[in-house]
Amino acid sequence: MNFISIDNMEFYAFHGCFEEEQAIGTRFLVNLRMKVDTSKAQLSDDLNDTVNYLAVYQTVKREMMKPSHLLEHVGRRIGEAVRKEFLSVEGIWVKVSKLNPPLGGKMDSVSVEVEL
Repeated sequence: MNFISIDNMEFYAFHGCFEEEQAIGTRFLVNLRMKVDTSKAQLSDDLNDTVNYLAVYQTVKREMMKPSHLLEHVGRRIGEAVRKEFLSVEGIWVKVSKLNPPLGGKMDSVSVEVEL
């Protein structure tokens, strides 16, 4: 089994429990790792024999544009959407990070990781 990863996809979105987060928005990073049998594509060199990264990115982007209160909800929604739309994905790990979260101190991010 092989893995396909898409790393550090950056989005501006409106996820959060605070009204300010929902109104102003902030930056998020999404990383995902998909378990996929790529053996056919390794031999054929044909995009139809693997997962199209652009199509996966579009799915992630669509899900990131739907506001949620919790990163847990966003991560699960992304994972379920990718699994539903790309049947060759046998498993998925999604990490959603909120950059510069409003927690009253200096930190780079908070993250949630979801595995389906």
